[in-house]
Amino acid sequence: MADQLDTLLDEGRRFPPSAEFAANAVATQALYDAAARDRLAFWEEQARALDWMTPWTRVLDWKAPHARWFDGGQLNVAANCLDRHLSGPRRNKAAIIWEGEPGDRRVYTYWALAREVGRAANALKRLGVRKGDRVAIYLPMVPEAAIAMLACARIGAVHSVVFGGFSAESLRDRIQDATATVLITADGGYRRGQVLPLKRIADEAVADCPSIRHVVVVRRGHGGEGDESFAEMTEGRDHWWHRLLDKESPHCPPEAMDSEDLLFILYTSGTTGKPKGIVHSSGGYLTQAAATTKYVFDLREEDIFWCTADVGWVTGHSYVVYGPLANGATVLMYEGAPDWPERDRFWKLIARHGVTVFYTAPTAIRAFMKWGTSHPAAHDLSTLRLLGSVGEPINPEAWMWYHEHVGRGNCPIVDTWWQTETGGIMITALPGVTTTKPGSATTPFPGISVELVDTTGKPMAKGGGFLTLTEPWPGMLRTIYGDDARYQETYWSRFPGRYFAGDGAKVDDDGYWWLLGRVDDVLNVAGHRIGTMEVESALVDHPSVAEAAVVGKAHELKGQAIAAFVTVKEGVKPSAELRDDLREHVARKIGAIAKPDDILFSADLPKTRSGKIMRRLLKDIAEGRALGDTTTLADPNVVARLKEMYEDKE
Repeated sequence: MADQLDTLLDEGRRFPPSAEFAANAVATQALYDAAARDRLAFWEEQARALDWMTPWTRVLDWKAPHARWFDGGQLNVAANCLDRHLSGPRRNKAAIIWEGEPGDRRVYTYWALAREVGRAANALKRLGVRKGDRVAIYLPMVPEAAIAMLACARIGAVHSVVFGGFSAESLRDRIQDATATVLITADGGYRRGQVLPLKRIADEAVADCPSIRHVVVVRRGHGGEGDESFAEMTEGRDHWWHRLLDKESPHCPPEAMDSEDLLFILYTSGTTGKPKGIVHSSGGYLTQAAATTKYVFDLREEDIFWCTADVGWVTGHSYVVYGPLANGATVLMYEGAPDWPERDRFWKLIARHGVTVFYTAPTAIRAFMKWGTSHPAAHDLSTLRLLGSVGEPINPEAWMWYHEHVGRGNCPIVDTWWQTETGGIMITALPGVTTTKPGSATTPFPGISVELVDTTGKPMAKGGGFLTLTEPWPGMLRTIYGDDARYQETYWSRFPGRYFAGDGAKVDDDGYWWLLGRVDDVLNVAGHRIGTMEVESALVDHPSVAEAAVVGKAHELKGQAIAAFVTVKEGVKPSAELRDDLREHVARKIGAIAKPDDILFSADLPKTRSGKIMRRLLKDIAEGRALGDTTTLADPNVVARLKEMYEDKE
């Protein structure tokens, strides 16, 4: 047992697709059959759905750990997202429906979006940006973010999008690593009624970035050009976005890009040291992003597709911009928070815009649970026909709440596992084909080769172990920018010949995959290796609990004891009785070995700006250590309050 992870949680509920949904589904069993017969031929067929300027000569050139997909082929990603939709009925179809936090709205048809991207591309060329140059994008969730990304793709520049909530230090580090020559930012951006002074933050970052020659500023509308509190312009370096574009032609010929030419760099936090610049190429990435969007989300011509992610994260790259637009979909973009000005903002947006496909994170779903059922119940959500989950494992009870209170029992749920590094969805249900289980990501997407191994790297048919990928896939990262040795060490050294990025998983008797979280979060309690996700799911299963995070703390007898940080639902009062009840509830659900030794009630948990719980900091608190790096937290005050509470408890 020492070579494996103990798996204790059992889930018996099943949700087969309805006969009606299955009869009309975009995906069929034939996709799995085709991929099983010939994996490379399957991916080649998906690539043929794109427009190529030059056909490829070889589907895959694999010299582990480096892959070249559709080698010799040339295409342009922006042309695939725009130009090919302009000659038919999609020309006047809405490409982006945008709503700002204050309620302002804009709609771009494919025709209008293509013209705006052409102007932006020409403006970048006028500023001296050439094929292969890096452009940093630091914007709120406004249409100009997608336009800037597509403009870079059109001329062959490499974009590096930095989430608009990051600090000047984080922005500086990413600009420096990529040696970006242009920064595109805004005067400000809205978040929960406050205005983030993005230009001021950008100026602080750029002061230490000698590679930056130009800063382009989108006017979000905070007092206009004369409001120096938001946008103090440096003459010669800084330019207003709208003024640059006004001078340009909407026609910009798309650059022919080799399939393996860089499309973007996206930085993800390393466990130590500087962020990792994840490199994605053009042809393989777009093939996987487009195919997974089409089949995982059962995409129809009339859909209104809303992925709630910010474009600062890979989910926003693949499922707000590139995947949906390559398929000619209508995308909803929203700038603000889900609870501003009221906690029903998301449900208002769905009802107002007639959203049909909704893709969000478990952390948001658990927040909705905490706020109660009255908010979704007050709105007409009848247009929804498919729900998705992304970002981290979803607890079975959060899955059920999503199913019942958002989907009203009528919408299939696709729980998706993938990473910044994979570029696109890797494990997921296919709606209309897959019987789903609450909390399980189900099975690999067709053409994806996933295998469970124990600590020695020995393959396991089922049980708890480590999730590895055994064959290259089109959307995979090509390297870490400027540091290929780190790429090989980080992803390919633990299990030679296999990609491993740190996730634990279990496979059940039906071959379904259950993500257990990162293995650095695995608890070792009296010789039992227990995934944090299972204990957290048992806690969230309790009717009083909205969210839970579990860490291990040093224990002289057991090796590690379990410490749980719990957020209760509104109207529930924390108490010693509830603490005892929760401990017993965990014991009933998964066994006495998993009973938390400590339970601390908290109104909030420390999360990154993408919504992931920072268990590393909770572990620091539980073991009484000085807190580690808190710069990526959405609210650093949360962890300070928790530390104070935990110390008082001791």
